[in-house]
Amino acid sequence: MATFKCKMCGGQLDLKEGQTVCTCEFCGTIQTVPLFDNEKKATFFKRANNLRFKCEFDKAAGIYETIVSEFPKEAEAYWGLVLCKYGIEYVDDPKTGLKIPTCHRTRFESIYEDNDYKNAIKHAGVAAAGVYESEAKEISKLQRAILDISSKEDPFDIFICYKETNQYGERTLDSVIAQDIYKELTNEGFRVFFSRITLEDKLGSQYEPYIFAALHSSKVMIHVTTNDEYSESVWVKNEWSRYLSLIQEGQKKVLIPCYKNITAYDLPDEMQNLQGQDMSKIGAMQDLIRGINKIIGKNQRGNITTLSVSDNVFGAEQELFEAQIRKGYVYLSKKIWVDAKESFEKAIKLVEKCGRAYIGLMLAEAEETSIDNYLKHQGYEGEGIEKLELARSFADKKCLEELDEIDKKIEQMIYEDKKKHFVSLLSQSQWESAKDFLSKEETYYDEFFTLFQEAYYKYLCELIDGSFNIRTVYILEFAISGFKELKDYKNSKEKVNLCQELKVKVFNDYKEDCINSIKINIPDEISLKALENVSQQINEIKLKI
Repeated sequence: MATFKCKMCGGQLDLKEGQTVCTCEFCGTIQTVPLFDNEKKATFFKRANNLRFKCEFDKAAGIYETIVSEFPKEAEAYWGLVLCKYGIEYVDDPKTGLKIPTCHRTRFESIYEDNDYKNAIKHAGVAAAGVYESEAKEISKLQRAILDISSKEDPFDIFICYKETNQYGERTLDSVIAQDIYKELTNEGFRVFFSRITLEDKLGSQYEPYIFAALHSSKVMIHVTTNDEYSESVWVKNEWSRYLSLIQEGQKKVLIPCYKNITAYDLPDEMQNLQGQDMSKIGAMQDLIRGINKIIGKNQRGNITTLSVSDNVFGAEQELFEAQIRKGYVYLSKKIWVDAKESFEKAIKLVEKCGRAYIGLMLAEAEETSIDNYLKHQGYEGEGIEKLELARSFADKKCLEELDEIDKKIEQMIYEDKKKHFVSLLSQSQWESAKDFLSKEETYYDEFFTLFQEAYYKYLCELIDGSFNIRTVYILEFAISGFKELKDYKNSKEKVNLCQELKVKVFNDYKEDCINSIKINIPDEISLKALENVSQQINEIKLKI
């Protein structure tokens, strides 16, 4: 019988062989557990879960990755990666006493689109998959609430990352230095996130939305440390590691380590290549302020009004704009139309070059999840398509590229619709309508005219393939006119000559038949009645002639 700790409360679980879902007798939570069919795997899981229980998400994720590499079908390892990625900690609900998730690492991406979540569902049994889906629903709801709060926050210029208290609950030297920096920066006109002051009216469980918003909007992070252990503490590392991830994703941000009583070599490995500031040196504060002034110009500080952002400037408003766009598309993917519409409307108010927001707004109002779905269901003449013109009017370089791709799709749809209609006219031998269509077509005239020639020529050839008499000679006359229209197409000229020859033959044969028909032998002895019948036949023939 395997022993395992509850992922919610840490209580000991008693598991039977082959069991993947169980109920914790301490907190009453139904949860998934790994399949303990391998001692090495069990050891890995205990280490990873212990680290995750302490909120050391990066270290825990590293071990879950090891499990996945060695046991690629272990669903619980993929779920562990999901919990680390979103920084999920289970805390007591004061109302019910049950364990509920809290999120320390909010992301714009929906949990339902996460590849690790998809793999967890893929490799889980029916019961375990049901538990994953239930937990994912709660995490998604929590994520939406955090994103909603963070979207309403004003942007910051600078985020100060530091440890507030030591193991005894006393204020650290880091906090004192951080507050001195905060005072100098605010005097310079910067909007600074400093948790001691910024979050003083918030409960600890409510910090994440504001931290998330500040991390994404701040152009600079200052990491203050006087102790290498403080830098590696859970919540301090949670902030600077997330900020470094944004930099690695391509966002134009700068992290500046500010240290005292230690050397640059005592900084975390991830900061070894960064330009830091030794705060023990004379003039360190002035050097720090001057450096930040170079990074953030005066015209970029604390300004939350609508402005034009060039392709080379990534200001706070632009960061918030990008955040609203990402959030809007997450809501679209989940078909939460009202929230998607609100996100795109907020984005439109942030910056002048808000073309992508108009595209998203068009989708939200039409209740479509993507441009492809919109064009499929609404068509290129659908209600709201005019927002593409607005998008182009307020487009930046990235948006113009997106609009060009949309235009290509619309152009392809127009072409296919025109071709379908034209081919239908040809298949029904509606030649006059087809000619009228060609007379109005410019873009695809050459291609459509070629289709017309092929179909019309085939039709005329089939038309003259047979015998003709005086009553059907008009068919030859129509064919002659048609082949003349085709001019030099294939052997149209030869076909004209052939039709004319056939026409002459029809008339000659008719003339000969008429003459021969009048030659009637009348016997010498004939009754009056018979003579009247012959006379009547001659008159009828004459009338025909």
